[in-house]
Amino acid sequence: MEYLKQIGQFNAPYVFWSSLGLFVIIFVRYLIFSGVYHHFFHNWLGDKFRHRFLSVSKLGSKQIKKEIYRSAISAAIFTVLGMGMIILWQRGHTAIYISFDAYPVWYSVLSVLLVLVIQDTFYYWLHRWMHLPRVYRWVHKAHHMSLQTSAFTSFSFHPLESLLQAIIIPLLVLWLPLHIGVILAILLFMSLSATISHGGVEIYSAKWARHPMARWLIGAAHHDDHHKKFNYNYGLYFTFWDTWMGTETPDFKERFEKLTAKKEAVR
Repeated sequence: MEYLKQIGQFNAPYVFWSSLGLFVIIFVRYLIFSGVYHHFFHNWLGDKFRHRFLSVSKLGSKQIKKEIYRSAISAAIFTVLGMGMIILWQRGHTAIYISFDAYPVWYSVLSVLLVLVIQDTFYYWLHRWMHLPRVYRWVHKAHHMSLQTSAFTSFSFHPLESLLQAIIIPLLVLWLPLHIGVILAILLFMSLSATISHGGVEIYSAKWARHPMARWLIGAAHHDDHHKKFNYNYGLYFTFWDTWMGTETPDFKERFEKLTAKKEAVR
């Protein structure tokens, strides 16, 4: 805590080394999540999940290198925002709290869901805005250069898009009480969700996706349709907004059933 106070007082050496450490944590986390996820499903369990691969083409090393490069820039932007939150927190300008006794346990659980819903809503409309022709070429085109998505695509954005996507969390903590552990849990969920939706392989089964709650979650097939068909599937975590606004890929659920049941049908 004393170390964080030094950051809050804007002690230059503390801010520099803390920023460097935070960047390493964010970027290395991305590399581990992406690398392990890709090799686990595409190599180690490749035979078992091959029928669920969303592209028959082999992922090129040139694309991976570009995605990692863009992701490093995104990690730097996330670091700046993260340090900004820490400084504001230490100066008492946020609603972040560190004691679970400050609010009931049920609120901590509710706050996670609340943030995810707010973030999903914000991103859906931001995403549609980024697809406007005059905006797309300057902000969102870099991400869509990955026509064949992979786990490494998860952080691969134009710098401005990285900033716009990530700004919602720093804005929320200015007025919404969130436990520090809740924030960390949300950040981990964000990384995991981005990896799954860009992973290039559908890991959710048709049976699992029929669950009343699970069927609203976005998986790889749903987001892969966005990269390939462009004007559909704008959601981040959930399909609510795509369903309500009529922007989900036509017949997606039927095609999802066929994709995930293909192996069983062959048997």
